[in-house]
Amino acid sequence: MLKKHRDLRNKIQWFIDGGMFSLAFFVAYFIRSNLPPWVPVHLLGGTSEISPFTDYLLPFIVVMPLSILVLATVGFYNRPLLSGRKMTTLLALKACLITPLCLIITMFLSRGSTDNMARAVPLIFGFVSFTFLLGKEEVVSHVLRHSISKGRFRKRIIVVGSGSSINEFKNHLASRGHSEFEISGVFDPTLESLDNLPQAIHHHSTNAVVISAKNILFSDVEKIVHFCELEGVEVWLLADFIKTNISRTSVDDLYGQPTLVFRSAPDLNWQSIAKRALDFSGALILLILLAFPLAIVTFLIRVTSPGPIFFHQMRSGLNGKPFRMYKFRSMVTNAEQKKHELAQFNEMSGPVFKISNDPRVTPFGRFIRKYSIDELPQLYNVLRGEMSLVGPRPLPVDETLAFDDYSHRRRLSVKPGLTCLWQISGRSNLTDFSEWVRLDLEYIDNWNFWLDLKILIYTIPVVLAGAGAK
Repeated sequence: MLKKHRDLRNKIQWFIDGGMFSLAFFVAYFIRSNLPPWVPVHLLGGTSEISPFTDYLLPFIVVMPLSILVLATVGFYNRPLLSGRKMTTLLALKACLITPLCLIITMFLSRGSTDNMARAVPLIFGFVSFTFLLGKEEVVSHVLRHSISKGRFRKRIIVVGSGSSINEFKNHLASRGHSEFEISGVFDPTLESLDNLPQAIHHHSTNAVVISAKNILFSDVEKIVHFCELEGVEVWLLADFIKTNISRTSVDDLYGQPTLVFRSAPDLNWQSIAKRALDFSGALILLILLAFPLAIVTFLIRVTSPGPIFFHQMRSGLNGKPFRMYKFRSMVTNAEQKKHELAQFNEMSGPVFKISNDPRVTPFGRFIRKYSIDELPQLYNVLRGEMSLVGPRPLPVDETLAFDDYSHRRRLSVKPGLTCLWQISGRSNLTDFSEWVRLDLEYIDNWNFWLDLKILIYTIPVVLAGAGAK
């Protein structure tokens, strides 16, 4: 199934599932309202009385978008079209545990107190929603399997390509159990004339022609597309003539020109927009809340050691573009000149310089580095859009230029950040630059908005524990 068809199917599922969860909440309230007197609801900390449904309007309104978000987050919509019962049940159970928990928090905040709140409603809701969701999936699965077995919803395709590429495509479909396709014919342009292709399309009543272009002349591809244009038959051109290891491939439009895009970094989508909104609002709020403590730090730096308050240095930003990064000065003023004298004590492999108990660090500088206070001026860089709250730590430009492995530069494919996986994974103990890069690339390859939130939450105890730079 093409991605756009999967997306359409998922959007339909969103409305169905969201409506079903809303109905489950109403049913849960109805069940709780009509429980017989002998049911021990007091064991849940509630009372026999229950407020009118109007008091539950906020969680009722929230439940539809919340359930869709939770289902999408746990991967419910990323399953194969005909997934097994075990996978469906586990994902549904996870979603139906998280959603009621979020509703309990919503109900608590909406009421301002837990007094007289029917705690049984979200618990019953979890059970009812789980039952509804599994029931719907069983019905949908039965209908799909029956329809596919009868030949409905099954697309008849002709595969065009060389013998080896045709076999690769067949094996690819078979390995994923895509029974919604029926390969009604194969066509090898190296063995027969393309003029025979229209007759094959007519004979098999073909819905689409799949072209494996790996071993076909582009002039032949153009001719096949022209045939299918005249017939009104879809053409699916496989970009298997280019092998990628990391990049995700998408088709776009560049001022009217069909364009294949190979991307190994996160794409621009609603999550990346949410990330930028979180960066700006989070940095602004932190700067306002920390204004007085930052003023105290500024004063203490001034009185404890001679030199400027701030340290600034050119660092490598997005795609390597240099930007001026700011920190509270934690070292002596001639620290950069002394760096060459200490090069022999470098504990980090690769182009990065790092030593424990750095003699260039001032006494107060050691304190602010321990609790990462020296990094707080970078909130200004976040406001300017040069950095993000979460992302690979920015390296000095000269260290970036010293990379001896081009693959290390992929860590520059996203904005640098204040914190990242490296920092919450024992940043003071890492001495292997390759491991540092591996963690950065793991972040990039698995990035989503929720991962950023998770890293931010885990950063708090790391900072409070004083696990900052030494």
